[in-house]
Amino acid sequence: MRNRWLIALAAVGIHISIGSVYAWSVLTRHIMADMGWSLSETTWAFSLAILFLGMSAGFLGRYVEKYGPRRSGLTSMCFFGLGMMGTALAFHLHSLLLLYLFYGVIGGIGLGIGYITPVSTLVKYFPNHRGFATGLAIMGFGFAALIAGPVMQYLTVRFGLVGNFLILGCVYMVLIGSASLYLKKPETKLQPHVSDGTTAPLILGSTMSEALHTWQFAALWWIFFVNITCGIGLLAVASPMAQQVIGMDAAAAASMVGIIGLLNGGGRIIWSTLSDYLGRGFTYMLFFALEIAAFYLLAGTSDVLLFQALIFLIISCYGGGFSCMPAYLSDIFGTRELSAIHGCVLTAWGIAGVVGPTIVAWFRENTGSYSATLYFFAACFILNFIIATVLKLHGQPEHSHVVTME
Repeated sequence: MRNRWLIALAAVGIHISIGSVYAWSVLTRHIMADMGWSLSETTWAFSLAILFLGMSAGFLGRYVEKYGPRRSGLTSMCFFGLGMMGTALAFHLHSLLLLYLFYGVIGGIGLGIGYITPVSTLVKYFPNHRGFATGLAIMGFGFAALIAGPVMQYLTVRFGLVGNFLILGCVYMVLIGSASLYLKKPETKLQPHVSDGTTAPLILGSTMSEALHTWQFAALWWIFFVNITCGIGLLAVASPMAQQVIGMDAAAAASMVGIIGLLNGGGRIIWSTLSDYLGRGFTYMLFFALEIAAFYLLAGTSDVLLFQALIFLIISCYGGGFSCMPAYLSDIFGTRELSAIHGCVLTAWGIAGVVGPTIVAWFRENTGSYSATLYFFAACFILNFIIATVLKLHGQPEHSHVVTME
């Protein structure tokens, strides 16, 4: 039997490694200067990586369930490592197409498999504290940019873009590989067989196919999509909006972005742990009520302190939405095929990664301000609040085959 705290440490190790994708913006200026590519060409690599993260998580969830966390983690290591090494080659050859292929597509697939691999395993080791367990792993993804950002900056200045990706590629492969080798599903509890008194494994919930045919899954997918779309949209313009609307200088805006990173990671573990006591349904209702007010007030404020406080609140709810989702899925559908079901929900992330910044850019170009975007986001969260309320009141399916391990 594995030590569950070391399982948690292994999960954090995988997520801290793949979460380095959030530090991409640190490299943007270096890439534009060294490669001669435009901002849109450079940032599209990041968008592709997030898109393929969501899509691969959705389509390869069954692979994770079938082959287990160890093999899935090693598969993630291979894809993510190849993506990093191939990115180094793309910069060496000054090839934008190879950058999209290796960083966006191949690396993105590694991200998707690595993201879902440890989550369902960790939930099974902490059956009475599912929110805490998922928040612990996903917190690593949120905090990763705080570690990877300065490291990438130093390595790029010292060794260049090629050296940065070669070095980090090797380091991340070791971390992901070591963590994956320790991952193992807990021993399955047994119950007496009804007919002949023999023992058989407990059936722990819905299959992916069963879950996909429920209204609860559709509702969870939608509220997840909206939360990420609005959160990523805000993240994309937080620094320029602070400078253009509030009048903050570049240094102050950069400091604010650093605190955003802390709250993105910290919000994941804090909110998911609270959800064990508040209940997942009420926690999501609270998220959306806070975000309705925060986006509405943000659209009209010119006060520096209030502006930052509202941004920080929204980002903490954004991070919490990620970490509470696997636990909410396990509450409703059980843990039988949690990786596969969670992967399907993560397709919302892939799509939102493209939709969010696009909505912000469209409103900005057509209205000349950020206020219309923020009011639109507030309206989106009104619908999310209504859906979350219905889920809280009527979302627990009464499946006779669902057996919990509480």
